[in-house]
Amino acid sequence: MAPPSSRRSGHSRKAQYSVFTGYVLAAIGALIGAILLAISLWSPSAFGALRGGAHDAVQPVGNASAQARTSGAGLFGGIRAYFHAASQNAQLREEMELARVRLTEAQAVEQENVRLKLLLGLKEDEVEPVAVTRLIGSSASSSRRFAYIGAGSRNGVQPGMSIRSPHGVVGRVLETGTNSSRILLLTDSESVLPVRRATDEVVAFAEGRGDGLLRIRLINLGLNPLKPGDVFVTSGAGGYYRPGVAVAVLNEVTPDGGVARMIADPLATDFVSVEPVWQLQAVVSSTIPAEESFANQGSPND
Repeated sequence: MAPPSSRRSGHSRKAQYSVFTGYVLAAIGALIGAILLAISLWSPSAFGALRGGAHDAVQPVGNASAQARTSGAGLFGGIRAYFHAASQNAQLREEMELARVRLTEAQAVEQENVRLKLLLGLKEDEVEPVAVTRLIGSSASSSRRFAYIGAGSRNGVQPGMSIRSPHGVVGRVLETGTNSSRILLLTDSESVLPVRRATDEVVAFAEGRGDGLLRIRLINLGLNPLKPGDVFVTSGAGGYYRPGVAVAVLNEVTPDGGVARMIADPLATDFVSVEPVWQLQAVVSSTIPAEESFANQGSPND
């Protein structure tokens, strides 16, 4: 058998050349890197033009990336806003309604103060509530409209005291127990409340219709000055309710007045305040037939 040849194959020589070339290139690259490092340490601004060119080269890619992030954030923000739009709109409507009620009451109180100071020289004081309690329930389908609160004689509540929510008047205490009371709502068919238009001295009676609405009956008949959207507040007549508290908003005009809805909806009310009778002497000496009818309907068997 012939001995193997000691000569290297051509493939081995190519491999050796490739390794040698790699070493040479690596050495050249290391030398160039060392030179560039020395230059950058000696003169940091020497490669400013190169860095600027590199930044300019990648600038379009950076802009596209930034736009993509902005678009993505806007898209997700729009999705979140869509799902939260309903609750936000409801909250804004509630805040606008409260602001409108507060503005109307403020205007009415201001006008009432001016009228009292000019005509009677009286000054209206702030009323501290007798109690603040929860509205337990109300009748929504019966022909009579009653409600119940979680405060009674033990808390100082007495028949005749007015009940109001943050939106306006709810009704009046009809009878009391030790820890609860029954309320005659403004929408009851036997409820009569003296009111006036918040913007002027147009006076009327707000009479309950038993269907959740109020009938606004003008005292001075003739040309009806009312229009839809008019806000009515308590006038203070009769002595039960202090003047300037929001009552109703007119929905429809009739020949002798109009039809209005309560601003303080009992079905949407959680907590109410019990306020003392505004002028007890006026209540005791009152001879208004409507008020007498109101008192006669206040038996526990109703």
